[in-house]
Formats: sequence, C-alpha cells, structure tokens
Amino acid sequence: MADELDLSDFTPPPAAEAGAPRSTRDLEAVYDIPVTVSAVLGRSTMQVSQLLKLGRGAVVELDRKLGEAIDIYVNNRLVARGEVVMVDDNRLGVTMTEIVKADRGV
Repeated sequence: MADELDLSDFTPPPAAEAGAPRSTRDLEAVYDIPVTVSAVLGRSTMQVSQLLKLGRGAVVELDRKLGEAIDIYVNNRLVARGEVVMVDDNRLGVTMTEIVKADRGV
C-alpha cells in the first residue's frame, strides 16, 4: 500500500509579514488534492463458496446493530463515526457524530 499523506503535523510556511495572521490561504495548495471518503455500514466474513451462492435478494448479515454508528474512512484511514441520514427521497448521506483521534504510532 502506498504511503498516505498525513497533514496532521503540517505547519504552513511563515506569513510574508512578521506577525501577520495565518489564513486558509496558507493551505490552498492542498485544497485540490482528491481523497476517497467511504462510509462502512458493517462487515461480514464468508467463504468464497458462500459468496458464489448469493443471488438477487440475498441478505448478508453485518457485524453492526441497528442504530449503531458507522465508520467513516478517508483514504482507508478511520477518521470519524456517524449516522446514516436521508438526504432526499432516494439518496442517503452520513452525518459525523464523532471524530476519531489518530493513532500517532502508525
């Protein structure tokens, strides 16, 4: 797996004028970097033979309970937990309820 970009220790370059306040312009260089955001409802483990038997309408039991928080990943790194919300009549979204503190030892 490729190394992931960790911006948690990023220090923007000093402002042009001494004592000038830092602004969001200091981070503009990273604004256009694409990231992949995934919301994981749950997981399940099965053998390939079981997977091949699945068909339309099959139900796969997940390791989460109804109403339990889902995991939100950015570039395959757990960053938050949240809840599924209805955006409109036929779209779902996720609202973040908890930010997960990064493990600095990784």
